[in-house]
Amino acid sequence: MFEKFTQDARMAVVEAQIRARATNADEIDTPHLLAGIATVDPGDGARLLTELGVSRADLDADLDRIRRRGGVSDADAAALTEFGIDVDRIVERVEETHGQGALAVGRARPRRGHIPFSDRAKKTLELSLEEARRLGDDFLGAEHILLALVRQQSTDELLARRGVDYETLRGAVVRRRAG
Repeated sequence: MFEKFTQDARMAVVEAQIRARATNADEIDTPHLLAGIATVDPGDGARLLTELGVSRADLDADLDRIRRRGGVSDADAAALTEFGIDVDRIVERVEETHGQGALAVGRARPRRGHIPFSDRAKKTLELSLEEARRLGDDFLGAEHILLALVRQQSTDELLARRGVDYETLRGAVVRRRAG
């Protein structure tokens, strides 16, 4: 599969691994892939995100906030609020007692060697091949991975909060190619 990847797509996967390693993650997951794409600059994926109003800094802040919450997404935190549970307040209290980042997802000790892809990340890469086929491409670029990410739970929310859904993103990809 990786032989079809463009240089940008390969670099995005490398950056995803770097991000996973930096956060002591057990696996490379979809948020790491999204962060990887946003990190490759200049890259087609990063430029596409910028054109759609999604900045790397905003994505990094969102991903760090979710990690600090122990993986609880904004949508999950909002749903819990309906039951009177304030996730951010719980995180603050835990951190007062146990220190900054006490709930952060990741291993206590850095992982050495190979970091595997999560099932979700594997599915994303499979879907990115589908996206390449749908667009009639014989290569797999960062734009295909982005199209797959916007279809995956956890990263779809991060992009949707900034007005980027599947149709918006696909339209932007098609327009870039036409013009």
